[in-house]
Amino acid sequence: MSLYFGLDVGTQSVKLIAYDPAARQVVASAGQALELIAGEDGSREQQPAWWIDAIARCFARIPAPVRARAAAIGVSGQQHGFVPLDRDGAVLAPAKLWCDTSTGPECLRIMEAAGGAQRCIELAGNPILAGYTASKLPWTRQHRPAAYARLATVLLPHDYVNFWLTGERWMERGDASGTGWLDVRRRDWSDAMLAATDPERDLRACLPPLVEADALFPIRAATADALGLPRSVRVSAGGGDNMMAAIGTGNVTPGLLSMSLGTSGTLFAYADRPLVDPAARWAAFCDSTGGWLPLICTMNCTVATEAMAGLCGFSSREGDRRLAGTRPGADGLLMLPFLNGERTPDLPNGRGSLFGITATNLTQANLYRAAMEGALYSLRNGYDAFADAGLRFEAIRLTGGGARSPAWRQMAADVFGLPVDVPAQDEGAAFGAALQALWASLRADDPSADLAAIAAEHVRMDPALAVWPDADAADAYRAQYARFLAHLDAIRPLYAAAPPPLP
Repeated sequence: MSLYFGLDVGTQSVKLIAYDPAARQVVASAGQALELIAGEDGSREQQPAWWIDAIARCFARIPAPVRARAAAIGVSGQQHGFVPLDRDGAVLAPAKLWCDTSTGPECLRIMEAAGGAQRCIELAGNPILAGYTASKLPWTRQHRPAAYARLATVLLPHDYVNFWLTGERWMERGDASGTGWLDVRRRDWSDAMLAATDPERDLRACLPPLVEADALFPIRAATADALGLPRSVRVSAGGGDNMMAAIGTGNVTPGLLSMSLGTSGTLFAYADRPLVDPAARWAAFCDSTGGWLPLICTMNCTVATEAMAGLCGFSSREGDRRLAGTRPGADGLLMLPFLNGERTPDLPNGRGSLFGITATNLTQANLYRAAMEGALYSLRNGYDAFADAGLRFEAIRLTGGGARSPAWRQMAADVFGLPVDVPAQDEGAAFGAALQALWASLRADDPSADLAAIAAEHVRMDPALAVWPDADAADAYRAQYARFLAHLDAIRPLYAAAPPPLP
């Protein structure tokens, strides 16, 4: 009769599901939209209190009898965010998010202090890219010196939610990989990278202990009472949203490729050893199961399509219908959708661009299609790095908001030339968090409990949503993708340096 709750704290919303493993079904769910503080300098921030309010609202929408059956909660969170706490656990400043590119100069300074990007890869497995947590500390030291002076603990968004739930501070290695400080080969902090971030301070003292992926913590009694949960509830280690989506799509064994189409776009796979690329063409992260998660991340996915839909005066929910009269390639209209700057390709100062405009192809429908296609071309650019490294996949497992769209599913199949499968549970990160909580609970009684076996039992594909590549469309996309790469090479020099200040 026990239920396992998965909580996903994203950029645009909080999502909550209650999963019944005996019935193998989600018995209740809720969601709550979030605000975003956006600045012209590339800053993207949220108040952590907004997450807590949204979480409380979600739990309040779950029927009381369902909440009463809760056994454990797993938390998924947007990666790379910086939540600064003082010694008493009070938040010192708004959380700077993964999509915040205002700290681009700090990325370069940290890497220079460490001995260059290549040295960062040698030290920790990754360079310091736009949005990584490390760059947010020197930015805070310069722009919010009072907050930095009182800083006692660095938490990531999912860590902060766990802290609110349990009163305890910890990190797990999957999400910690996205700070830029974790040596992913040793699965421990790199003192050299911490010193490069702030040579005058012992940042290790600000980092909470690292815990194993199957760790469990008791919920605070006051929090349980406020949410209407049993005081016996346990909270699992949780992880970053990509790590949780990997679990939620069953990507916990080698050979599978998951794609998440949300605010950001991601591609990720499971590895049983560190997969570090000397050229840093992908993020060499740990996962939240005890393994590793080579990952491609773009910062502009549904961001681009929603912006284009808003410009054209319709909702992105109408997007599929608007595409009905268009063709693959958008009649030659091409978008480089770098509205938030970009991580893949590495252009933190990049801006969106439209090419190939003619008197006949500049229509609302083609603009929307060009945004969709551009988002997928950026991901395809990352996928090519996987392929160059010898990684091979037979299908894509699609999750995120885009997985609900027939147009996104077919376009992904055609652009990548691979069949697309969609898990029956469409909230991959929340579902993965629930499964991690289930796994950790089982391991507390039986250390041999196997996550791969649990995923095989509970993660199911929806055969009605499966699609295969269309040969003609794939040919059209192949030609347009070649144009995308050519235009990408042409604009790189324009955004190699920081943009000039606004007048």
